Amino acid sequence: MRDLRASDADRERVVAVLGEALADGRLTMEEHSERTSRAYAARTLGELTGLTGDLIPEEAQPILVDDRPVSVFFGRTRRDGRWVVPVKLPLVALFGTVELDLREAVLQRRHIVLDSLILGGRVRLLVPEGVRVDVTGRTVLTTRDVRARPADEGPTIEIGGTMIFGSVRARAPKLPLRKRVRNRLTRRR
Repeated sequence: MRDLRASDADRERVVAVLGEALADGRLTMEEHSERTSRAYAARTLGELTGLTGDLIPEEAQPILVDDRPVSVFFGRTRRDGRWVVPVKLPLVALFGTVELDLREAVLQRRHIVLDSLILGGRVRLLVPEGVRVDVTGRTVLTTRDVRARPADEGPTIEIGGTMIFGSVRARAPKLPLRKRVRNRLTRRR
């Protein structure tokens, strides 16, 4: 995951954090200059993640490269912003809620598997337009509410594993009003 190529937007996110650290006095001008140069020269996401690790907490990092399982026990956890989604991501929700916002996430492959163990818990996904969500795991008294707008050749998020007394909800962002009205009018014809 650390070897994925960084985009210009990724570099700018890191430079913005470095600028805030300079303004707060957490970095000297010399440190800021050196780290900013390294940020603009970075080719991979792994090179960028090391530049801000000592400046802000992990959950606030501009880029999160983390392949650890997402787990929650009697609570709520969330991953959002710019983060790298591994090919197979283990999820554990025991009487808690796991929220994954994939709108800005980097998908390593076109087929991502969320290997889930849900017992009395919930999984909430927010997916970008064009992503297909398939629930293929074993379910016992688990509700599924998938409202994504997949594209023909778009990526797929597969939710596998075991889900007991839980719920799975996947949503694409709401379309703007103008587009919703246009879609309804074209369906009536």
